[in-house]
Amino acid sequence: MLKTFITLLSMAIISHLVAQKPDEILLKDYKPVSIYHTPETNIQKALFPVIDMHSHNYVPAKDLDELVKLMDKMNIQKTIILSTQTGKGFDSVLEIYSRYPRRFEVWCGFDYTGYGTAGWQRHAVAELERCYKKGARGVGELGDKGEGELYSKPVPAKGMHIDDPQMKPLLRKCAELHLPISIHVAEDQWMYEKTDSTNDGLMNAATWHVNMNVPGKLGHDELIKSLENAVRDNPKITFIACHLLNSCANLQVLGDMLEKYPNLYADIGARFAEIAPVPRYAAAFITKYQERILYGTDNYPDEKMYKTTFRILETADEHFYERWLFNYHWPLYGLNLPKKVLEKIYRKNAEKILDHK
Repeated sequence: MLKTFITLLSMAIISHLVAQKPDEILLKDYKPVSIYHTPETNIQKALFPVIDMHSHNYVPAKDLDELVKLMDKMNIQKTIILSTQTGKGFDSVLEIYSRYPRRFEVWCGFDYTGYGTAGWQRHAVAELERCYKKGARGVGELGDKGEGELYSKPVPAKGMHIDDPQMKPLLRKCAELHLPISIHVAEDQWMYEKTDSTNDGLMNAATWHVNMNVPGKLGHDELIKSLENAVRDNPKITFIACHLLNSCANLQVLGDMLEKYPNLYADIGARFAEIAPVPRYAAAFITKYQERILYGTDNYPDEKMYKTTFRILETADEHFYERWLFNYHWPLYGLNLPKKVLEKIYRKNAEKILDHK
């Protein structure tokens, strides 16, 4: 009886889905399949050796050997692990990846222990020096979505932004130790728009929506300005603006900063889907600023993820979907970047930053 009931229930569900009216389909269930018979490039690995400048401690220690094998297969030369950690947390992450010192580099966070009390910076600077001596070769990923730096562990710095005068001792030490800083400020414009039928990035915009109904919280443009202030005032530090400065809807915001500040770079991590719908616009921008754009993934490392990023950068493929990875319902297009541009983005620009040692 139970088996019969399950069979009938399954048939009823299938029948309902087949008969579903267009105006009854929810956006979360809208998963179009392209019927265009356009060329599809079968990317097997990156065209050039790659340095992934934006990854995290995604993989359990027991799976590290498999990750290295995958990196070999995908032509990933090195991965930067943005641990966000200090203290024992940093030490534990470093211990995992130190098994492959040529394949991984681990960066630390800032330790804000005691933040809000007099002299907290002395401890923070001392911990930064300790992490450096242990093996940290950069700081990141710092993160500020309006209420202060919140990514570093174990203590966030609520209310303090990267250009706050209190940050000066830490930034001076970064300059002294030649530590680059990877920093995420704001979110892309979709996340600030109303989460209604007018938002073309609605699925992600709803998930990552930024609530601006918080007293004192900085908005998108104010956060961009806070980073610009820090970049301007600390010319000896290399800053990496994560996610194309979260300005994918208006890349010229990033372009203007790249024009002004030679110590600023930007990574593409987790923003492939935001630039792939506008391939000519994005390709022209990346080509223009080809000396300053870095490859990054910011996603769990698996074969299909890597191949999708390579397909977007390397090919001229048109109108394909990757909802499984990006969650947008819009189609994607390859940027078809020139080989000389690809080589810089994949590796050469990163080498300029990693040559700090």
